Amino acid sequence: MDSKTPSSVAVILVNWNGYALTKRCLLSLEKVSYWDFSVIVVDNASEDGSYEKLKSEFSFAVFLKNDKNLGFTGGNNQGIAYAMEQGFDYILLLNNDTVVQPDFLEELVLASKNNPDCGMVQPLILFLGSRDRIWSAGGKMVRSIAFAKTLGDHKKLSEYPLKDRQLDWATGCCILIPRTVIQKTGALENSFFAYFEDVDWSLRVRKAGYKILLASKSIIFHEGSASSKKAHDEGTLSPKVFYLHARNQLFILRRHFGFPHGSLAWPYHLLKYVAWMCYFCLRGRFKKMKAVARGIRDGLNLDHQNPEPLCP
Repeated sequence: MDSKTPSSVAVILVNWNGYALTKRCLLSLEKVSYWDFSVIVVDNASEDGSYEKLKSEFSFAVFLKNDKNLGFTGGNNQGIAYAMEQGFDYILLLNNDTVVQPDFLEELVLASKNNPDCGMVQPLILFLGSRDRIWSAGGKMVRSIAFAKTLGDHKKLSEYPLKDRQLDWATGCCILIPRTVIQKTGALENSFFAYFEDVDWSLRVRKAGYKILLASKSIIFHEGSASSKKAHDEGTLSPKVFYLHARNQLFILRRHFGFPHGSLAWPYHLLKYVAWMCYFCLRGRFKKMKAVARGIRDGLNLDHQNPEPLCP
């Protein structure tokens, strides 16, 4: 696409019982200066009335509603399918617990257009409650152990060298991707539900020959894990979070890390999850211990998920 040609962008938000968070995000999107974008809110069967309230308050957005919670992947994929049908040039995934700067979208599109071989762009993401600290400046993959590292994590903004750079993976908190790339690589893998789906998508995009970039002049603010940090009888994070983490990490290994990288990665992660189980057992958090065990079981179960990337 020519850098001077206007391009349409579909901004996709997934809402699940998150009225206050999604409203705050939509209010910030109302101030965005980019000239051609639309917002698509996908509701994952919310039970708090947030779908009805948001739809009545924000007439500029398109609202889609699911009959059940399809997770981060299923909700976003519904929005992606709708945006592709409507012919948008770019798709932007955006967490509903974010607040955006008015020019963030212009900078993302500009970075993509200035780099024709770019398959994904992410902004610089700062903590919403501590705007001088970095939540994510992109991702690096430590391939020897298949570890997805977040760059700049909790670093002070003033002390971190900010520049546009190539990344190994982009965080699903905010990703801009051209429709042509989705047509070639496919959308998110539904079986992940949540966690590591962005790593999987990024690795597929890179395998297709595209680059992933950080647009450091594009800035948004993120509350961080707002949907998963709720009170439970065994702590803040629910057992399901640990289940998905263990299962999906093994999905990543199965899909992307064969020999020789897998020779270190597999024992590293399996030992890590065994250590988690021992810790939870010692702390009396048996639901979490069992959740990790189920995650390992399902992550290894060849019938549970196709280990090969889906065709576009």
